[in-house]
Parts: sequence; structure tokens; C-alpha cells
Amino acid sequence: MRLFNYDERRFTGILLAGMGVLALVAYSSLSYGILELSFFDVCQILLGTYPSGEYEVLIYQFRLPRIVIAALVGAGLGVSGAVLQGISRNGLADPGILGVNAGAGFAMVIFMFFYRDALNGANWLAILAMPFFGLIGGLAASLFVYLFSWKEGRLDSQRFLLNGIALGSGLGALSFYLTLKMNPADFHAATAWSMGSLLHANWKYIVTMVPWFLVLVPIILWKTSILDLFQLEESTVRSLGVQVEKEQGLLLLCSTGLVSVCVAVAGNIGFVGLIVPHLARSLIGMRHDRIIPFCGLLGMMLVILADFVAKNLFAPVEIAAGVVIALIGVPYFIYLLFKSKA
Repeated sequence: MRLFNYDERRFTGILLAGMGVLALVAYSSLSYGILELSFFDVCQILLGTYPSGEYEVLIYQFRLPRIVIAALVGAGLGVSGAVLQGISRNGLADPGILGVNAGAGFAMVIFMFFYRDALNGANWLAILAMPFFGLIGGLAASLFVYLFSWKEGRLDSQRFLLNGIALGSGLGALSFYLTLKMNPADFHAATAWSMGSLLHANWKYIVTMVPWFLVLVPIILWKTSILDLFQLEESTVRSLGVQVEKEQGLLLLCSTGLVSVCVAVAGNIGFVGLIVPHLARSLIGMRHDRIIPFCGLLGMMLVILADFVAKNLFAPVEIAAGVVIALIGVPYFIYLLFKSKA
């Protein structure tokens, strides 16, 4: 009982510390920029008691929606990465590496090619349709990788990874080819989106994303015990009465849905789903009822911080948040590759 209580206290302490760091990162992104605001200014603006309305547009129309979208994208990608690593039993699995991002991105590029309103965020119908197009592409990519990764009646984790890398490369090339067929203005907007830029974040995109999270995340949390069982040998899992293919399919569907809505809004931000689950497991252990929410928290922190760096490092020029994360993710992926061979 003492060990259990200590374990619970440790998890609670780490979770509260993470929430504190998240609040600090979000506040920094909200207050710092070309125009800097003090802590009291930010509090007054958020409470609606600021003497004048000169900064309300800055906070409510630009900085706050950008932070909220970064948080949602980070949470979605972090949770999806934990699910994919759980069902494949492969620590190198990531929505970007497995081709899910590329599939959703390819479908979104096709959508953008025919519906220019998707690029400027002005048309409600186009905005609401974006995640569904992303879902179609993401599901098609996931299904392809999933079906071609079976070997001798079980899901082969190495094939799962290699098929995803190959498919992602091919779809990435096709997406780039389609963007070259756009007019110059749309090409620049689509290119910025594909690199994972949050420059055009607004409340409409947030309204589009929230329902997907409210449906899919509770299902994943409900299935955390199944993810724990998937870490055992497949024969053992089947002997416990688990319908492996059914459970893997449901979790893959939920993970793909989260990735698709994130890609539809924020473009191809990779490596979040690779880095975050490893950090979570090193801090809180192997239980997925803790890993899943903690991955959401770490994902929020990572993407908000990356976006903060992206918009301030070379201000007033911005770079994409996806580029900042890739600068961390690529070396980390190489490190994991060498570690897995050791």
C-alpha cells in the first residue's frame, strides 16, 4: 500500500508540475511578441477589465486562438503517437513516420486544390469539411499500412514502420506535385500549411476540432487497459479473450481521426507522436491510463513552445512550428534507431 500511495503521489506531483509548465509556456506565448504585455495587462484583458480595447484584438483574434490550436494539435498528436506505439509495440511508431500525416495531408491538398476557401478560413462549410477529407486520406493510408504489415497471422512491427515510411514518402511527393499546379498565392499558402504553420489560426478551426476530441479521446481512454495488454505477446493477449484485430482496428481508427483533424488544421507537424510517448514512459511508467493523458499534456507543451520559438526567433519573420519540432525530432529519431540496434 505504501508503494502504491507513493506511486500515486509521484504521478500527481509530475502531472501538477507539467500543468504548471504548460501554464507558464502558454502565458509566455500570450504576452510576449512584437508587442509585449505585462502579467496584469493580460489578466485585465482576459477578464474584460482593461481600460481600453486596443489589445483585445491582439489577444482574442491572434494570440489566444493560436495557443488553443497549438494545444489541441499537440494533445492530438501526442495521444495518437502513444496509441500507435501501443498497438504496434514499436517505440519508433509515429503518425508522421507511419504515413498517416501524409495520407491526411494528401487528401487536404486535393481539397485545397478544388476549394480555395479552405486556405483562407473564410468559408464555414469548407472549414467543417476539412477534417473529413483529412480523415479519408488518413484512413486510406492507415488501412494500407495496416493490411500490408501482417506476417504469419500477426502484425509485424518492422513492416508496419517500413510500409509507413515508404507510403509517406510517396504521398508527400504527390502532394508537392499538386501544390505546384496551384496559382502562386495558393501555392505559398499551401506550402506554409504543409510545413506545420499556425499563422492562420482562428476560432473557426477550434470549433471544428473540439467535437472530434470530445468523441475520440474518451474512447481511447476507455481502451487504455487493452493497450496495456498489447504489450504482452500476441498469443497471450488472445488467450485472455481479447479480439486483437477488432481492438487494434478501433484504436487505429481513433488515432487516425485525431491525426487527421490536426493535419487538416495545422498541416504536417511530425515527431510529436514519436518524442512525447517516450518522455511520458520515462517519467510515469508503462500504464496507459496515465500515459495517454500525460502524452496529451506533454504534446500541448511541445507544440505551444515550438510555435512560440517559431514566431519570435526571427521576428518579425516567422518560421513554421513544424520546422522547429523537426529540428528536435530528426536527431531524436536517429538516436532511437541506434538505441534499438544496441
